[in-house]
Amino acid sequence: MRDEDRWLSVDELAAYLGVKPDTVYTWIHKKGLPAHRMGRLWKMKRSEVDDWVRAGKAAQSPQKQASSNVGKKRGTYTTKKRRQRKPSGKGRSQ
Repeated sequence: MRDEDRWLSVDELAAYLGVKPDTVYTWIHKKGLPAHRMGRLWKMKRSEVDDWVRAGKAAQSPQKQASSNVGKKRGTYTTKKRRQRKPSGKGRSQ
């Protein structure tokens, strides 16, 4: 098997690129690093990552990333609205 066809772990990829593993996770979640989830682990093909780096995706500024998310709210969750109870007048007497 050729070395570039092998799946790399986050730690192996971080060592290959000379960055910290936290940077690899950030690139996966925020910059679209080509990665595949295998159970609880992330795995990457070296050739896919090399193409991604050559395309300049790792160096893309956060401002350009943010402009592609215009109109999207981050970190907000929708919840069901609770119905307010109407006083029934039954039960307690005053």
